[in-house]
Amino acid sequence: MSITPAAIELLGDLAPVLERWGRWYLFGAQAVVAYGVPRLSADVDVTLELAPERAKELVADMERAGFDLLVSDEDFVRRTRVLPFVHRGTGMPLDVVLAGSGLEEEFLERVDVLRLGGVTVPVISREDLVVAKILAGRPKDIEDARGLWRAHEEELDRDHIGRLLRLLEEALGQSDLLPAFRSIRRPTSS
Repeated sequence: MSITPAAIELLGDLAPVLERWGRWYLFGAQAVVAYGVPRLSADVDVTLELAPERAKELVADMERAGFDLLVSDEDFVRRTRVLPFVHRGTGMPLDVVLAGSGLEEEFLERVDVLRLGGVTVPVISREDLVVAKILAGRPKDIEDARGLWRAHEEELDRDHIGRLLRLLEEALGQSDLLPAFRSIRRPTSS
């Protein structure tokens, strides 16, 4: 399975805009698909390194490029650090997450630059995508992490994943991230 033509069209319109604003990466289900793991998704998620006070300027640029902002509540954007758009050309939803300090900055340092349907796109690294999916913790996210592990087990840096999950457990006061990682590494019985 590959990224849908609609997602490619959206990314083709999006990439030139985000490149003007700073470092960014594709994550979420479309990143899972970009790494060759089948997954249905009707939206695109990206993270952009941008100061929240510049969001209005970005929105104006996005609107000129064919994206409509779905919320007008500035407090929502400050609270969530998410700018939800819809791409006029395809009708696909797009969430632009404003990167925070720490984890997302680390992810920005390790992006893989992929060519997706003729569009050059920075994509969250496979290891960091596994970490992000485990951290999200929903059943579909755990299944995405499992699919990435199955597809790329030999190339993945398991020590990096384990180290990052351990740090996140300590920072968040959780104890479920490393066990989730161990569970995706075990074959499931059919």
